[in-house]
Amino acid sequence: MPIAVDIDVMLAKRKMSVGELAERVGITPANLAVLKNGRAKAVRFTTLEALCQALDCTPGDLLRWEPEEGAGGLPTETPHRPRTS
Repeated sequence: MPIAVDIDVMLAKRKMSVGELAERVGITPANLAVLKNGRAKAVRFTTLEALCQALDCTPGDLLRWEPEEGAGGLPTETPHRPRTS
């Protein structure tokens, strides 16, 4: 998946445990683990906002785009160009 999740980085910077963050955000540690390990299919804006508040950061500190490489090492899609069918 081309979206990378950097919650671990922010947890380390803030010296905070997964359990403490889950409690502050109001989600279970299991659900937080799914998100931080990149296995989540989606994240609600309210959850993202709560994560940012608890970690004192921006969404860009938690999520970043990494293009998937196709043939020849080029990205398979360009993020700023709409697909045409």
